[in-house]
Amino acid sequence: MKKRIMVVGPTQAGKSTLANVLNDAVRPLKKTQDVIYGKNTMDTPGAYIENASMYRYLIATAQTASHVLILIDQSRPTEVYPPNFAKSFNCPVIGVITKIDLASENTGLCAEQLKRIGVLEPCFRISLKDNTGVEALKEYLQLRKQETSEES
Repeated sequence: MKKRIMVVGPTQAGKSTLANVLNDAVRPLKKTQDVIYGKNTMDTPGAYIENASMYRYLIATAQTASHVLILIDQSRPTEVYPPNFAKSFNCPVIGVITKIDLASENTGLCAEQLKRIGVLEPCFRISLKDNTGVEALKEYLQLRKQETSEES
């Protein structure tokens, strides 16, 4: 079974757009209702993190993930993740702060939120508007994928 990168975050945080970038695809953007399996990713609905009763679906889905990307929207850094949520997963968890071109006053708030979630390193700051930081994230994920396949 191919391991994919699971993308988690609140509604409108940029999950589907990021999944498109990581899959080198142009899937139409609309509200994600269920997990969408792409070439390299699993795009999860925002409702899965916004409703505590859905956490179990995220955790179960992550059993087949190579990595989990936890997204925080810098323009709306709503607290949707419980403390230490990153420890729920049996794979590496990477923090991604999206929309860094908006609401720069929230930069510190987003970093603190990632710490509370249990994501320490690495953390990527990206803008999907102009792709700032996206190449660094893709390179990191590619390197991790190679390391994982060499260990197998």
